[in-house]
Amino acid sequence: MPTVKLNNGVEMPILGFGVYQISDYDECKRAVLDALETGYRLIDTASAYLNEKAVGDAIKESGINRKELFITTKLWINNAGYENAKKGFEVSMEKLQLDYLDLYLIHQPFGDYYGSWRAMEELLENKKVRAIGVCNFYPDRLMDLAEHNKIKPAINQIETHPFFQREYDNEIMKNYGTQIESWGPFAEGRGDMFTNPILSEIGKKYNKSTAQVILRWLIQRNVVVIPKSVHKERMIENFNIFDFELSADDMDKIKSMDTGKSLFFSHSDIELVKLLFSIKV
Repeated sequence: MPTVKLNNGVEMPILGFGVYQISDYDECKRAVLDALETGYRLIDTASAYLNEKAVGDAIKESGINRKELFITTKLWINNAGYENAKKGFEVSMEKLQLDYLDLYLIHQPFGDYYGSWRAMEELLENKKVRAIGVCNFYPDRLMDLAEHNKIKPAINQIETHPFFQREYDNEIMKNYGTQIESWGPFAEGRGDMFTNPILSEIGKKYNKSTAQVILRWLIQRNVVVIPKSVHKERMIENFNIFDFELSADDMDKIKSMDTGKSLFFSHSDIELVKLLFSIKV
């Protein structure tokens, strides 16, 4: 599995498996076991996904050497702040049944995330985590956090797909050595992603699915990506993207699809912010 090197030297797989919206215990545990059997070693969860216990049990049952795995979880808004973040971390670790975490992320740019970051810096210094980062941080908030703290975010996990390519965001991240990671690589099929004629045509050229084309496009841009599926055949399909390479012309065709707009939400939408604040974990 190809890796990316984070700004503190830690190596992270460029392709992983996400478990967002797999809240049923049995379904999540089975999905993670299937993903590990397929060959995935990066598993991405979050306290707000309500499935850390299932992920932890699957990891334990798999019998795979801990050092071979790269496990990510995230701190939710209602656990923001210095003391709360330390407590939230311990709760996550108890559910995951791990001695250390590979990557710990601030899930949303709300609440006292400066206090959270101080706690996370301590976790890093005490070798409880190997790397720390953020999710859903727009360039202004990322710059503010990076400029006023000792440790720069190793990761910014943001919505990234052919219709919202985040080129500008990525350029800002590079100033701090912050690695871009994609959530929602298929945009959940929004915008008719899976029937898009550009992607379909490219897929036929390489005898690959639209999903495989999208994932290949992302990793060729050096974007870490964590597709989700509860179907093993899809996991296998998503994993098999290292036996072909998109041409520069095909990369440019996909680049032309960028609208510069989210297909999900805006963090300046007050109703969304209210919804996020209402979620407690």
